[in-house]
Amino acid sequence: MKKTNLAIALILLLFCAFTIRRFALTTAIPQQPPQDVQRVIDADLVAGANLDLAGRGEQARVYLAKSIQHAETPEAKIVRIRALAMSYAFESNCQKTIEYEQQAFDGYAALHNFYQQGEAADEAARVCLDSGDFDAAAKWYKIGHDVGLQDPDLTPATRNLWEFRWEHAQARIAARRGNTKEAQKHVAAAKSIFDKGAIPLQAPFFPYLAAYVAFYAGDFNSALEQFSKANQKDPFILCMIAQTYEKLGKPAEAKEFYRKASATTAHNPPAAYAVPFSRKRLAVLKL
Repeated sequence: MKKTNLAIALILLLFCAFTIRRFALTTAIPQQPPQDVQRVIDADLVAGANLDLAGRGEQARVYLAKSIQHAETPEAKIVRIRALAMSYAFESNCQKTIEYEQQAFDGYAALHNFYQQGEAADEAARVCLDSGDFDAAAKWYKIGHDVGLQDPDLTPATRNLWEFRWEHAQARIAARRGNTKEAQKHVAAAKSIFDKGAIPLQAPFFPYLAAYVAFYAGDFNSALEQFSKANQKDPFILCMIAQTYEKLGKPAEAKEFYRKASATTAHNPPAAYAVPFSRKRLAVLKL
């Protein structure tokens, strides 16, 4: 019995020693996350974005230019160039946005990244549309559509995505030009593409489109109904809801949505339009 107890005690002692050693090894050396989930925070990039959100674009671009200079890869450099393009978007400067999106577009061409070329072109187009330059918007949306379809690895779903985006863009441009009938034709075409079922993630973008066309046609009740079905985290949608409430003579509701839109921390085309516009309207409405 004593020998059995001794054996058990020895086994327990060895187990404890192994456990302590294993714990020491796993806690002494910090465990690094997988490489693909690591994030490198670029202080200049963050500072530039924050300054743009604060309405201090000239200062923002000093930091964003520095960020471009110390980018470590071609891809990282292009991302930072697009951030600089967005800085001008916050000032509704279509031509300067195009200047830097063109650089990004050319950079992606050198990398044979057709999809991102299309994204950069569409980004420039979106800014120009929101800035009121409809011709530039139409030109760059067409460029984005055409280059996206040149991808040798294009899938049927991605083809549908580019076709849907192109119809979506043409509808919005027509709506802004006051051509409601033409806009509705493109809305129907976009719906037909979406209904194929290959691009389900685009679901929030259809009510956004229907609402946009209704808004510029003066049908504000329909616009409000459709905007409420779109992405409620998108500052552009929130800003459009606020504008719709203003058109309906409901300033209190408008203020609420302008506040939400102006509070975004995004640094992208929706924010570039929504933040400055919302803050101007809040000042007029004397919040």
